[in-house]
Amino acid sequence: MNVQIVSDKQAGGKAGFKVFEDALQNDAKVLGLATGSTPVTIYGQLVASDLDFSQLTSVNLDEYVGLNADHPQSYHYFMQQHLFNAKPFAHSYVPDGSNLDAAAATSEYDQIIADNPIDLQLLGLGKNGHIGFNEPGTDPESTTHKVTLTESTIDANARFFTNADEVPRYAYSMGIGSILKAKQILIVAYGEAKAAAVAAMIQGPVTPDVPASYLQTHPNVTVILDEAAASQLD
Repeated sequence: MNVQIVSDKQAGGKAGFKVFEDALQNDAKVLGLATGSTPVTIYGQLVASDLDFSQLTSVNLDEYVGLNADHPQSYHYFMQQHLFNAKPFAHSYVPDGSNLDAAAATSEYDQIIADNPIDLQLLGLGKNGHIGFNEPGTDPESTTHKVTLTESTIDANARFFTNADEVPRYAYSMGIGSILKAKQILIVAYGEAKAAAVAAMIQGPVTPDVPASYLQTHPNVTVILDEAAASQLD
């Protein structure tokens, strides 16, 4: 793993942008993208740049089950607001959360990934070491699958909805096996709350208890951390 320690999220955004820029210069055609607060500064740098994505394809990690693409809390909507409206791609794929047939939705997405091999996959890191919605215990060979969200995730999301009953209980997520097929992976983490997960990911054993630890088996991983997130590394 190529570990880069930066001062803050803004510096992390610039470092992440450089990884994307280098990938495009090396003829990357398919970018795997992530949602959440962590990649926002990277997307800000991409939007402000003169990089052109109009001939490229994007493939997102995950989406809530039961939300339409235009729902303000859907990951599809997030991507539109933070990147796609300013930097459209030739094709942008996000799992279809409106499709409640899990077998159909996940097999369709597996085919999209097979048809569009990912050159660079962006990841955030969960406090428990999850990547995408692959929680501890997920099969490392997993492909796209339906995930039952943890109570902590449901509780954390409740503030975004007017009624607790509206909070999604499930998501479709690219699997660990799918993620590891990307030619290059960029994972970003900020804050002391992520420090234990960062240490386990980089220096701990490869174990289903820490899904991100499987990144140790990948030949081309860049890790961008602020000092707080890196604080438990030896």
